[in-house]
Amino acid sequence: MDGHGEVYRRRDLPIYLGVRFLSEAAALAQTVAIGWTIYSLSDTPLSLGIVGIVQFIPMMLLTLPAGELCDRFSPRALAVAGLALQSLCAGAFLGLSLFRVSTPWPFYGVLLALGSARALAEPAGQALVPFLVAPEQLPRAIAGGSTAWQMAVIAGPALGGLSYALGASVAYAGCGLAFLTAMAGLATLRGRDPERVQTAGPTGRIARITEGIAFIRSQPIVLGAISLDLFAVLLGGATALLPIYARDILDVGPLGLGMLRSAPAAGGCIVAFLQTRFPPDRRIGFKLFSAVAVFGIATIVFALSRSYVTSLAALVVIGASDMVSVNIRSSLVQLATPDAMRGRVSAVNMLFIGASGELGAFESGVLASMFGTVQSVVLGGIGTLFVAAIWMAAFPALRKIDRVHPLA
Repeated sequence: MDGHGEVYRRRDLPIYLGVRFLSEAAALAQTVAIGWTIYSLSDTPLSLGIVGIVQFIPMMLLTLPAGELCDRFSPRALAVAGLALQSLCAGAFLGLSLFRVSTPWPFYGVLLALGSARALAEPAGQALVPFLVAPEQLPRAIAGGSTAWQMAVIAGPALGGLSYALGASVAYAGCGLAFLTAMAGLATLRGRDPERVQTAGPTGRIARITEGIAFIRSQPIVLGAISLDLFAVLLGGATALLPIYARDILDVGPLGLGMLRSAPAAGGCIVAFLQTRFPPDRRIGFKLFSAVAVFGIATIVFALSRSYVTSLAALVVIGASDMVSVNIRSSLVQLATPDAMRGRVSAVNMLFIGASGELGAFESGVLASMFGTVQSVVLGGIGTLFVAAIWMAAFPALRKIDRVHPLA
């Protein structure tokens, strides 16, 4: 053991990274299966948008209360509960597949429960990391978590496409087993215990929930970083429409869809691995805005491509630039947040960033049904570039920040 004794066990972080990989891989494999299932049943872009909105609604309603529960109780317990519910959702998808349900509406009902599970698990997972490692190890632990996540985003969709090619029931059964295994691993973690906070009555709890929002509003650099990523994901995300590209534009089938979903993580994983060795430490603001601009340009290239190879390359660049932004934002948020507020701030961060992916999927589906798939993705890329330019003017402190560590 190191100088921190038994508080930080050396095996806790590797277990956490394994759990993060397994749970994210299962979630993304399931996403590929659901996307192909829903589009096959409905044959309309709007149906893919509904997949996003039915998950966004419970995430919008439950994420902030879940963050408050993290601070009052234990992030680990809440994350375990979220994974248990995700495994039940995978079982429900398996049942619908075995009974050959031919309408998408029952799948939307399960997706509503899945959004609730993610609202519980994801803020807790983010809040848990600082309790597993010493403060000086936190930036590298965040980068390690990002690496595990990106490796999962590479493996998960590819395995999802492959398993779906063997049968939808194979895909959903494998996802359920993976969620259960991840839940068991998470239950073995120890780390230091968070400071318990007691509140008096529902009014006090509501006030504590809103404290996370108030804290972020009081930190211009953190607010700028989170809101920049929010609108970039909201406008620039093309992943919700990948089933349309795979089937109707590039004609590559479910396995090709899995590869398309994996491509952004291939770029992101390379960047995350490099940042574990060489964390960004100078000109942080410039690198953040540059990454968002590259993200927007690569989105436009992907939208206009008719070549499978070019599309994969554009998605790799999208993932690489997004990972630069994610790691910088995560470091800014974690190092600026006191221990007693980590759950609530992580919940706000997750609501802004994680749920915006689902809301962005709905926006993409609506625009695609109105203007066409390609046009909607092009508009999203252009919108991302406008957001980067506006935020550079609106948040000069974020644009000029040089180093992360003085925020700690």
